[in-house]
Amino acid sequence: MSEKIIVFPASFDPVTNGHMDLIDRISRSLDFDQLIVAIGVNPTKGTRFTLEERIEMLTEVIKPYPYATVDQYSGLTAQYAASLGASAIVRGLRVFSDFEYEFQMARMNRKLAPSVETIFMMADLKYAHLSSTLVSEVMEMSNPKVTDEFLLEMVPPITIQFLKKKF
Repeated sequence: MSEKIIVFPASFDPVTNGHMDLIDRISRSLDFDQLIVAIGVNPTKGTRFTLEERIEMLTEVIKPYPYATVDQYSGLTAQYAASLGASAIVRGLRVFSDFEYEFQMARMNRKLAPSVETIFMMADLKYAHLSSTLVSEVMEMSNPKVTDEFLLEMVPPITIQFLKKKF
């Protein structure tokens, strides 16, 4: 019997509590043997954190999940997932406008990799407003800098360390 693999892809630039909430809920809700938390590398999209920094953050935050691993890929997510033999890609939805884009992407993924399902998970309401971009912009532009207590509502402690080094 083959191993059941699920892929949770994102840029993770940086890792937020919204990402962590999804990893936790995937872990509790779905049946799988391995969860691959995959950092999508898009050379046309600028990032604030290097790939190495994002790998380090994710490696730290997934420690409580022994069946989870961090990987990185470039190219199309569906083809990456299919190359791993994954049965599903999990995508998080924060607001309704996310659904339109993700729906189009899921339809294309189905054509590219028919054996890989797309599963949508709604963000917890307390994280629905969060995005990696928003967190970085708040950290970069706030004066005086926001407190750790404020940041902990949005990101794991390891991410705060990286945000402070970066900004």
